[in-house]
Amino acid sequence: MTSAPRTSGKQRFSRLIERADGRDFPFYNGEPLNVAGWKWLVIVLACAAGFATLLFYPATNDLQALVPRILFLAIPLAVFIAFTGRWWTSIFKRLTAVDYVTMVFFWLLNLAVSGVVGLAVMAVFGANANPATSGVLDGGAAQVVAFYAGTGIQLLGEEVFTILPFLAIMYLLFTRARLSRNTSVILAWLITAVWFGAAHLPTYGWNVAQAFLIIGSARLVLTLAYIRTKNILVSTGAHVLNDWTIFTISLIAAAGAAGAA
Repeated sequence: MTSAPRTSGKQRFSRLIERADGRDFPFYNGEPLNVAGWKWLVIVLACAAGFATLLFYPATNDLQALVPRILFLAIPLAVFIAFTGRWWTSIFKRLTAVDYVTMVFFWLLNLAVSGVVGLAVMAVFGANANPATSGVLDGGAAQVVAFYAGTGIQLLGEEVFTILPFLAIMYLLFTRARLSRNTSVILAWLITAVWFGAAHLPTYGWNVAQAFLIIGSARLVLTLAYIRTKNILVSTGAHVLNDWTIFTISLIAAAGAAGAA
């Protein structure tokens, strides 16, 4: 027998953190439906399975990489939909003008925070470059289009990879551990930043400081965009703006170097 859902009461963070729009996180307190703990475990395992496709699918270029990038998103989302039915859209909201402004704000905040943390980490521990743009220009226009399309899909997948475990942890802490709503949010926010940082260890040559401090701090900012809006499209938008900006600068620099050679 599962325990009865608890209500969240009126406890919320201040308007600086959460909008005063009446929105709340879905599922943690039985609304709009109760998702059992074992189902959340399967959802988190599906996130890990999706991530495994990025690690082990034998793609040699960005056209081939479309397959694991799509699976990275599709596997956990399919399991989530299977367990939540029509309520799977609870993590997606229609975007408003304010949401687009919020995306830009958290994009710039992310650049500032990760930039400051990155400089400190590089000074002490060193850092490895992200190899994502390596060889992209070699395949011509089709490869570039596949790169941006694929990374866009992957970045939405990274948000799903983070937000679904965030909701799972929040559910377990609030319903099972009987912690308050806000304490559950804070702990889920921190734990999923570690989860996200750990997933980036292979990307950055197993540089622990870089993965957990730089990437982890960036994840805290991006998840804060979801906490504020309850809309995964806002955190995804900020994430896309951040990474595509970095990727574009890298590609322009590579094109310039190739032209000068």
